[in-house]
Amino acid sequence: MKELSPLKQLLQTLPQEGRVEWIGVRPERNVPINELAEVRVSIENGLDGDRFSGGAGSKRQVTLIQAEHLSAIASLLHRPEVHPSLLRRNIVVSGINLLALKDKTFQVGSTHLRYTGLCHPCSKMEKNLGPGGYNAVRGHGGITATVVGEGIVRVGDTLTFRSTQK
Repeated sequence: MKELSPLKQLLQTLPQEGRVEWIGVRPERNVPINELAEVRVSIENGLDGDRFSGGAGSKRQVTLIQAEHLSAIASLLHRPEVHPSLLRRNIVVSGINLLALKDKTFQVGSTHLRYTGLCHPCSKMEKNLGPGGYNAVRGHGGITATVVGEGIVRVGDTLTFRSTQK
């Protein structure tokens, strides 16, 4: 097997584990997000009860955001805090850089997800966060993922990546 370049070795080295801090689903358009302690995740439907799962193969079945970015967004808005439900993401994770998961498959609880892209803010950020909300979330909106292995995600579960490269 061909040896990986130093940069590729660095990209495959992610020893940190994340922790699920919050879970939410959007049951319908323009309704408050439902906060959950756990959620079933399937290849066909994404997160149970989430209207924006996109179906099997969708690049946006699950959205994740770093807990550390919530304080950055709050700071940019000159607020003491921002509640995760206002950002309309599904899973808040602490302790791991989600951008390091680019092009990788990772495990959250007993579910396996694959990184599919950045989760950019939408115009709802102005409504939810007030003037400047959209720009405060830019660069801090998290990632999107598709489901590649079904399971359950619970608050307190870990998010891990294990390289298959030797």
